[in-house]
Amino acid sequence: MDKKEIAIKLSKLNDFAELNINLEQYKTDSEIASELLWVAYQNGDIKGKTIADLGCGNGILGMGALLLDASFVYFLDIDKNALDVCKDNLDSFYKGKNYELILGDVPAFNKKIDTVIMNPPFGVQKRKADKVFLEAAMENSNKTYSIHKIESKKFIQSLCNDHGFSVDNIMERKFILRKTYGFHKKNKYNFDIGIWILNKNF
Repeated sequence: MDKKEIAIKLSKLNDFAELNINLEQYKTDSEIASELLWVAYQNGDIKGKTIADLGCGNGILGMGALLLDASFVYFLDIDKNALDVCKDNLDSFYKGKNYELILGDVPAFNKKIDTVIMNPPFGVQKRKADKVFLEAAMENSNKTYSIHKIESKKFIQSLCNDHGFSVDNIMERKFILRKTYGFHKKNKYNFDIGIWILNKNF
């Protein structure tokens, strides 16, 4: 299975009927998701590995990891509606049982895993909302692939310095956010994001 096939499969997943602005929920683009997953796969951080998809939403990243032969995936979200959609997607598009759905807040996650893959809140509604996600990832894993606004470079570098991690790479990309909430005045918003690859220093 190549990156294009992964993107096609992930584009077919069901999404939320209603999004929660307080949680900064928005749809993860299947192309961005497949790129993150494919790089992680090529780096040897997916196949045969135990993965955590923190703030999993509809499960797009964790599902992709399963399709790329992860040994086990934890899907974590604080929103029960999100987990219900995630479970429906797993039931519809995946035959294995090597996963666990966890309803809970990210700081409470406490399972040692190989790789974290995540698309946390950007911190637009609540400043540095992504900080708890990054701290949980660093606490439980030596390798993280995470999506953030490109303006977060200094903040993430500082957090890495505090927790003994280094930024291996930042893959800068354009992101299109379609009109999602009532206060959005435009049909789409374009902004720059990065896929961060973080490694624990040894």
